[in-house]
Amino acid sequence: MTRVCFRLQVRPEDLDEYIERHSPVWPEMLAEIAASGRRNYSLFLAEGGTLIGYYEVDDDAAAQAYLAASPIAARWEAEMSRFFVGLDGRPDQAAAPLTEVFHLEDQLADADEPAASDTHDRTDIEGSTS
Repeated sequence: MTRVCFRLQVRPEDLDEYIERHSPVWPEMLAEIAASGRRNYSLFLAEGGTLIGYYEVDDDAAAQAYLAASPIAARWEAEMSRFFVGLDGRPDQAAAPLTEVFHLEDQLADADEPAASDTHDRTDIEGSTS
């Protein structure tokens, strides 16, 4: 599973309409997003129009290809593209991905698995005190 986070900039003068257009999103577009394999998809809007999106997917390239070929997604993205600043292409295909630097569950899982050297060091210490 891959976590994808991206950033776009919504034109400040169009923020209210952008929010309205997502309340709700077309049912057929929601179905296409789900059919592409994207799940746990959220959009967050910060002051000034910075939009942060997040979703999880098993194969992001396949999801991108599915949506790129979808007439429904093409229609939705054509209508949404006017809301964004400095975007070259469809919003769903041209958003700038962000680099993940921390994920709680990954680090907790890593902390629960002792490294081979940790086990060896504990054995040496325990062996020397016996």
